[in-house]
Amino acid sequence: MKTTTPSVWKQPAQVWAVAFACVVAFMGIGLVDPILPAIAESLQATPVQTELLFTSYLAVTGLAMLVTSWISSRIGAKSTLLIGLALIVVFAFLCAISGSVDAVIGFRAGWGLGNALFISTALATIVGAASGGSSSAIVLYEAALGLGIAVGPLLGGLLGEQSWRGPFFGVVALMAIAFVAILVLLRGPKDTREPVPFSAPFVALRHPALATLALAALFYNIGFFVLLAFSPFPLGFGAMGIGLTFFGWGVALAITSVWVAPMLLRRMKPTRIILTMLLLLAVDLLVAGLVVASPAALVACIVVGGLLLGVMNTVLTEAVMEATDLPRAVASSSYSAVRFLGGAMAPPVAAALWHAFDATVPYVFAAVAMLIAALTVFLGRRTLAHIDEGGHDDPIEDAGAILIGDAA
Repeated sequence: MKTTTPSVWKQPAQVWAVAFACVVAFMGIGLVDPILPAIAESLQATPVQTELLFTSYLAVTGLAMLVTSWISSRIGAKSTLLIGLALIVVFAFLCAISGSVDAVIGFRAGWGLGNALFISTALATIVGAASGGSSSAIVLYEAALGLGIAVGPLLGGLLGEQSWRGPFFGVVALMAIAFVAILVLLRGPKDTREPVPFSAPFVALRHPALATLALAALFYNIGFFVLLAFSPFPLGFGAMGIGLTFFGWGVALAITSVWVAPMLLRRMKPTRIILTMLLLLAVDLLVAGLVVASPAALVACIVVGGLLLGVMNTVLTEAVMEATDLPRAVASSSYSAVRFLGGAMAPPVAAALWHAFDATVPYVFAAVAMLIAALTVFLGRRTLAHIDEGGHDDPIEDAGAILIGDAA
């Protein structure tokens, strides 16, 4: 008798509720990009102050990643999701009504806490409720991730054309809908997590291979967020122009993260891919610095950067999963926390360098950070040798760690 494989797209309403919330949560990564110049002008803020919108968000998200597994393993997935969504709604609304850049910076930190609670729990929730098995859940989550990263800057540009407050109000409305949908539709999700010790992510960083990758990720994320968070200023576009630019960046990142990176991993060793991508990113950033006066050339560098970053995100997180015999969610949380610190420091440093010198220097700074990341991996190659020989035992944990890494 012939069996029919269930369609990935035929899912219970509760799965679609979580998937919709995932899209909106991931939109938050690039939503602020198109309105950075407008915020600086409207609130009379310096570029350094404006870039702290990323710093507060990323720093808190990274630190919260160290405890989200401990929290969700005790209060359950649904409660963790709802708390995360509620925090995003509250702090996005406070951002929208703020009258000073300092207030927006502070409220973005609260938003980061909510986002960490949500994204660290969403995959497990979808896996527990999806029909068609774990593979269907992973496809849906990957689709939500890619759509959110791509659409975030575009929506930010559309709403930002009206007012810099528009994107924040948009998030409030969408996340409020997601909160109600999950509250009503997500009934008794199957939570298979066992309680995670509070110290687990901190202990994980003592492992030499994981520590090497985390340090490399810190410098890699400096380059990542110089490209993402600083570029809106030298581009000189309005909100819509910036939104379209980073829509292209997000689409490029999503395509290579979901499809190209797995293909490369079947043909090359992870550490070789990482070194190659880091060197190519350094070149791309140097070129961006040299052509920064030409908006069209800078847009091309941004989109090319998205292609390279998508591969790097997935492969680096794959390497992290093979670094230790610890639960992969714990290893991913530890490395993501350190990686976020690089993202948190990069935007204001880039703006300060721009103010002190010119728009080329921040990209040179980012390229040097990529080279330091490559040097870290090269010098630690003996520590990382077992990663190139590793296999993947648990596709659910693999997918979860990859996607959390992508969101980082």
